[in-house]
Amino acid sequence: MEIVGKQFIDGKRSAESETRFFAYDAATGEPLAYRFFAATDAEVARAAAVAGAASPAYRKTCLKERAQFLDAIAEELDRLDDSFVQIVMQETGLPEPRIRGERLRTSNQLRLFAKAVSRGDFLGVRIDTALPDRQPLPRPDIRQYRTGIGPVAVFGAANFPLAFSVAGGDTASALAAGCPVVVKAHSAHPATSELVASAVVRAVERSGVPTGVFAMLFGDSVGAPLVRCPEIKAVGFTGSLAGGRALSEIAAARPEPIPVFAEMSSVNPVIVLPGALQERGSSLASGLAASVTLGAGQFCTNPGLVIGIAGAPFASFSQMLVAEMVNLPSMVMLNRSILRNYQDGIKRLSQISGMHLLSGAITEGDRGRPCLFQASSELLRSPARPLEDEVFGPVTVLVTVKDFQELLAIIPGLRGQLAACLFAAESELADAGPIVEDLETRVGRVIYNDFPTGVEVCDAMVHGGPFPATADGRSTSVGTLAIDRFLRPVCYQGYPHSLLPEALQDGNPYGLRRLVNGKWSAGFPDD
Repeated sequence: MEIVGKQFIDGKRSAESETRFFAYDAATGEPLAYRFFAATDAEVARAAAVAGAASPAYRKTCLKERAQFLDAIAEELDRLDDSFVQIVMQETGLPEPRIRGERLRTSNQLRLFAKAVSRGDFLGVRIDTALPDRQPLPRPDIRQYRTGIGPVAVFGAANFPLAFSVAGGDTASALAAGCPVVVKAHSAHPATSELVASAVVRAVERSGVPTGVFAMLFGDSVGAPLVRCPEIKAVGFTGSLAGGRALSEIAAARPEPIPVFAEMSSVNPVIVLPGALQERGSSLASGLAASVTLGAGQFCTNPGLVIGIAGAPFASFSQMLVAEMVNLPSMVMLNRSILRNYQDGIKRLSQISGMHLLSGAITEGDRGRPCLFQASSELLRSPARPLEDEVFGPVTVLVTVKDFQELLAIIPGLRGQLAACLFAAESELADAGPIVEDLETRVGRVIYNDFPTGVEVCDAMVHGGPFPATADGRSTSVGTLAIDRFLRPVCYQGYPHSLLPEALQDGNPYGLRRLVNGKWSAGFPDD
């Protein structure tokens, strides 16, 4: 596997800059042998222009061809050999089972979108046929479907080098919608990104789609000029709140503002009721410790806040959680920047009045130490909301509320979150109703008797939530509904049948389920 460190533009490699940077070993911080050219402004502009030129043809590809393209990318990813896995491990510090599992998740996600494209329901076809004799005025023939909005800028994520990066969910859903993609590779794993991009390019060549449908650029300074390119019509981003807000401001300041679908910040509260703790407190403590430290806590769904009601069950649970956390080893983190941010976050938490460190230590070093804090419930009602500022890493905060009424009073004031968990006994389900009603206004996914880490890739999944979890709480970045972010409705009125898109034609050549004159017509084709 040759790694040359050049940009991917229009099916070719490009290196016009004198600026180069290294890939680094996540565990040691030492530079690796691979060097990469940072993209110039001219290369950024060219990648966007080529994507813009490819957009009309790609948007009009038939559903079968588009699905085959997505399947081809999945096949190329699956063919990457053991040396690829070793490079990903070296750049990220993630263990081999995690890398192989994430690679499978990524290819399966592409196949899921291929099935969604073949099914065609994402087109949302609505047809109101002409009523020439209607009084007092006739009705013209009106037909609507949804089409790709144009080229999408995708920002690779640090914590998911495969599933949320070059060929991850944002790329898969944009390509499924009929939108070309220009990816900004994350500088924490550029070698991984190059190898995945090469796989995508091979799928482009196999499938015969326009070469401009995919581009990838290296360099930390690429983001702003890419978002400003007039050809770019939307942005997909997974990262920090500061990064997402900065991109949103750039996108809003353009002559033609565009949407930014940014997943940014979440502490994913876990609420544990006394009955659940009495029934299975020990297993919940071990399960929570495992969830907090999974992947060194570098999941956007990491449970960073645990809320329980004062009393013997929560006190005992807290002691068991301390016992689980206290002997956990320090962990390799994805890169030195994330490690420093984690250490700074632990220091910030420790300096908050009313916060107590129960396990772990505020130390420097080359690894992240799992930490457990306890805080006063007053901090959840503070206007500053210090407990809801995400610390990205293996840490969580225990909060004790005095009674059920205080719990109900706190939940509506929580910031937007990706997920929230409720642990309750069968006898507590009646009490759980009001909690769930409030949680569903604050989160994208409400989980019962399970932990938030682990996001199933399926049609029904929602991985989003109100701000600041995401920039747009109406969207999801996981599941086939993610395709909606990159579509817009177009209406055809009085058009000759020969000029209509196939999805809107009378013969229904795709066999779609369509809303015709207010009634559902036909059905989804068999797989």
